Amino acid sequence: MNSRERVLRAFKRMDGLPDRIPVQFDLCRSLADHFGKMLNIPVHYTENLYEDVTYRISANELRVAMGSDVVITGASVSDNYRIQKEADGTWLNEYGMRMRQGDIYVEVVDYPLALAETKSDLKNYRFPDPDAPGRFRDAENLVNTYKNDYLIIGDIEVTIFSLAHQLVGMEKLLVDMMMETEYVVPLFEACADFQTKIGLKLIEKGVDALWFGDDFGTQVSLLLPPETFREQLKPVYKKMVDQFKAAKPDIIPILHCDGAVADLLDDIRDIGFEVFNPVQPGVPGHLPHDMKTNFGEKFAFWGAIDQQDLLPNGTDDQLEQDITEKISILGKGGGYMIAPAHIIQNDVTPERVLFFIDLCKKHG
Repeated sequence: MNSRERVLRAFKRMDGLPDRIPVQFDLCRSLADHFGKMLNIPVHYTENLYEDVTYRISANELRVAMGSDVVITGASVSDNYRIQKEADGTWLNEYGMRMRQGDIYVEVVDYPLALAETKSDLKNYRFPDPDAPGRFRDAENLVNTYKNDYLIIGDIEVTIFSLAHQLVGMEKLLVDMMMETEYVVPLFEACADFQTKIGLKLIEKGVDALWFGDDFGTQVSLLLPPETFREQLKPVYKKMVDQFKAAKPDIIPILHCDGAVADLLDDIRDIGFEVFNPVQPGVPGHLPHDMKTNFGEKFAFWGAIDQQDLLPNGTDDQLEQDITEKISILGKGGGYMIAPAHIIQNDVTPERVLFFIDLCKKHG
């Protein structure tokens, strides 16, 4: 059984169980560079329009050599766009957000739509050109190279809600959603329109799945009332998924959503999502047994291994126990691809990364 069939079975798109639980992982740049040198594999980076997504869609040649069962690709920065860093270390990305590098992830320090109040305030903002030269060169090459052996996932993370709050600011957006300010839903629709164009291009290139990414939860609760999600966001996501399914009926819609979001999972399934990622551990409602019992008939699960504390700080025995627990519960009867809940950062040693992969193969 090759990796492609293994993941299709885990994602419930083929009858029968996989021969083992499939594995996936993302690596920060320092870890990717380390393993590239160690294994003598040149690492290729696809620079995404939103900087942190780069590490989802890069180093595929390295990750499959290390044991990943999927290839993840996405849109890259246009050939015509050049980042110019200012003296203070900040830069404008292709969305027009002023960025700086934080301790781990990038941060937006100036929002291009920070003053938006009405629909007309959106008129002067221009999203990047989906058809810009070089946008899908890497995606096309990866599909052509790996399509027969690996499931190819097209990544359109920072999709609607996350893209909107990176354009206007999180606090402003949440307040304006509660106030039902005029521009809010049109902004969600504009973000969805842009990412729909990106997703349709990825489908055209040959991806098997589309990976949305928006975080609706904190470590303890939802960021917004469920009613607000249903009124302002759910119809926009549903329209996107319907358009993708019209273009490719067998596309696999995947949602990455951090935080304690169990209260939204029925709505997320109604939208048409079939795979839920990252099943963030350690938050209310996300115990493996609860996930499998309450939602195992509705979703395949992808993730569930804690990269915040367990991977960098837990003992080997604790990591092995967690992996066996997730596999035995979430993987029972199929429907699970094991992975860290987010990108593995440089607080995890290279030896620990290899140990994690070995454990997944051993117990999967």
